[in-house]
Formats: sequence, C-alpha cells, structure tokens
Amino acid sequence: MLRAAALIAGKDLRIEARSRVATNQVIPLAFCILLVFAFALDPDRGTLTAAAPGLFWVAVLLSTVLGAQRSFSVETADGTRDALRLSGLDPGGIFLGKSGALAVQLLVLEVLLGVGVVVLYTTDLRPEGVALLVVAGLVTTVGLATTSTLFGALSAGLRVRETLFPLLLIPAVTPILIGATRAYEAALGTGGADTSEGWPWVGLLGVFALAYSAFGLVGFGALMEEQ
Repeated sequence: MLRAAALIAGKDLRIEARSRVATNQVIPLAFCILLVFAFALDPDRGTLTAAAPGLFWVAVLLSTVLGAQRSFSVETADGTRDALRLSGLDPGGIFLGKSGALAVQLLVLEVLLGVGVVVLYTTDLRPEGVALLVVAGLVTTVGLATTSTLFGALSAGLRVRETLFPLLLIPAVTPILIGATRAYEAALGTGGADTSEGWPWVGLLGVFALAYSAFGLVGFGALMEEQ
C-alpha cells in the first residue's frame, strides 16, 4: 500500500510541477479572494481582522475544489483511470497517494496565504498560538485532502462532475471548516478566544480526518470499479 501511495503521489506531483497549474492559476485565485475581502471590508479593519481565520479557510476550500477537480479530470481525459484499475496497485494506496499529493499542494498554498493574511489583514501571530496554528493546519489539510479525493473519485466518471463535485464536497467539509476556523481564532486571539479553547476543535478535526481516511481506504476500490 505504501509503495502504491508513493508512486501515485509522485505521479500527481510531477504532473503538477510540469503543468504549473497551481502556480499560475490556483494560487493567484486564492490571493484574489483575499484581496476582494480586504477591499470589501477595509473600512472596518476590526471586522476584517476578526474574520481573517474564516476568510483564510474559504480561500483554501475553493483552491481545494480546483486542485481536486484537476487531479481527476487529467486522469479521465487521458484514460489513466483505466490504467490504474488494471495496474494491480492497492486501491487504498492509490487513495493515500492522491490524498497525499493534494495535501502537499494545499500545505504550500496555506503557507503562502498565511503570509498574505498577515500582510493584508494586519493579523498578529501570538507566540503561544504557533503550535495550535500548525497542528490545526496540518489536521485540517488532511481532512480536506482525504474528503476531496473521496468525493472526487465518486463524481469523476459523471458528465456533470464539474458542478456535482462542489455540491458534494462543500457540505461534507463544512464541519471541518468550522473547526479549523474556531481553532485559528483561538490561536490568533481574535474574538477574545483563548489558545486553550482551540485544542478541542483540533480533536474534532482529527475525528473527521480519520473518518474520511477510513472511508477512503475501504471504499476507494469500489468507487474506481464503478466508473
């Protein structure tokens, strides 16, 4: 399984490195979302700073939709999905590989967006909140990547996958976004939240990440066969 995961993750990351879609399209789109909110809420800097955690994760979610859609659309267009089914690779490994590749791309995006939030939204990072910020970001990224991969496989073979995929994904990841926003509010101290209040949200995020990972490991093979 781990060997299959490494092969699939390497394939997806090499495709992205050569096409540079994330660099040329996804990352600029995410920054445009931050800029739009910055201009819209600029007259009230207090509201902008308080809403920074939620706006950050909204930008990440929209970028996740684009990244996951591209990952499966490339395989569908080139017939790679049929090759994966016939390759004999462990379906669970394929799921882990695709989730891992998407998670790596999201982590790079989150670091860049985090810098943008600090500059545009004048958000202060408290030293005592750094650990919470990092752990919550990692767990949320795992949850988003596994959920996107699972629903991406579910909708990949359908003609309306471009519109169906966001409709399936966004309700499923809403609890993850709520937990991530609350954890980041505690880490940044927005809204009067204390750092200790964020760790229970991290635990909730971990539950969702593990649940969707388990669903993917068990059901990804069946989803591939049905397409």
